[in-house]
Amino acid sequence: MNYLFTSESVSEGHPDKVSDQISDAILDEFLARDAHSKVACETLVTTGQVIIAGEVKSQAYIDLQSVARRVISDIGYTRPELGFDAGSCGVLSALHEQSGDINRGVERQHPEEQGAGDQGMMFGYATDETPLYIPLTLALSHALLKELAVIRREGRVMTYLRPDSKSQVTVEYDEHHRPVRVNTIVISTQHDEFVTPGPGVSQDEADRRMQQTILDDVRHILIPRVKALLPEDIRAYFDDDYKLLVNPTGKFVIGGPTGDTGLTGRKIIVDTYGGRGAHGGGAFSGKDPSKVDRSAAYAARHIAKNLVAAGVAERALVQVAYAIGEASPVSIYVNTYGTSHLGLSDAEISSRVADIFDMRPHAIEQRLKLRYPIYRETSTYGHMGRTPRVVTKTFTAAGEEPITLDVELFTWEKLDYVEAIKRAFNIG
Repeated sequence: MNYLFTSESVSEGHPDKVSDQISDAILDEFLARDAHSKVACETLVTTGQVIIAGEVKSQAYIDLQSVARRVISDIGYTRPELGFDAGSCGVLSALHEQSGDINRGVERQHPEEQGAGDQGMMFGYATDETPLYIPLTLALSHALLKELAVIRREGRVMTYLRPDSKSQVTVEYDEHHRPVRVNTIVISTQHDEFVTPGPGVSQDEADRRMQQTILDDVRHILIPRVKALLPEDIRAYFDDDYKLLVNPTGKFVIGGPTGDTGLTGRKIIVDTYGGRGAHGGGAFSGKDPSKVDRSAAYAARHIAKNLVAAGVAERALVQVAYAIGEASPVSIYVNTYGTSHLGLSDAEISSRVADIFDMRPHAIEQRLKLRYPIYRETSTYGHMGRTPRVVTKTFTAAGEEPITLDVELFTWEKLDYVEAIKRAFNIG
């Protein structure tokens, strides 16, 4: 029997994502100046206020206020009428030195024996239902909001758009867990009050007209643009019968940190697999790679994606777990959901994976090049299902020479272990 499954995404202007971006931008600033920085940075945003807190061990000094204001401006909160803007918001810093008790469990005389920065379990997941190896529901949710942001920045159509928005996509799957069709799309987008009451126009009528305009534009501008960017086989999941809900409350003028307080790390399902697979509960943004909440989750995704791409299984979930201060994981587990093509048990697959991949924290940092300022780009539209690429980044601060670095983004999305896996599993 067919069933429905749903995933959501949120835009860069969503208050939780504003917080994530500030935290990751601060992390990048530290790593650009001191690659050995230990950072755990949390951000809270609300009406007219940014509060930065956490723990740091670094040789670098960062102008936190300037970094936060630059991120907020980049997002698009640059007008006082939005209730939160880069020029006038207050920025309070409560960053302090990292606990020595935590640091003693991480740093070692020999780098390869670096201990995990915390205990916990981390998961990576991959599926072959999209070219991105992430669920179709999540891939479409992200695609809708990324294109909505492009439209907002272009400023040629849908000129009423403001930065805060959310999407939700429901897909019908068959009993073999394969996508059949898009069932429902939900878009909620913040907007200017571009129709106002007047003679013969009540507030309710003004709100109704705004909602209808946005609905029409989403149907006739946004969705066709998104479909045009998709591979033909993914476009085929759209038919004429899907349901479209746009701003279901009827109005969304007050948004962003003015409409809702934002906190770092509250969108961990958006950041990962949209509810598929599993999640260990640890957030990513603002944490340097000594925190296995982040680095081991990336490494587990790297393993799962390469397993699926190599033809080991149609779907794979990888779990790894650590004890604080210990280098070697306490467990590595692979679940193929019965989709393995090899006639091997999941226990046998897990054992071979442990032989292929060194999952000690330092080895992960080296393999995935995680001691570079690569994290601001991860903080919106998902940490998984992204395109690896090399970019040049420049970091500037008053009284400093600019720092320019070539860095490789989303290394955990590379399919660089496919051949090694095929050899290990005797896949022709």
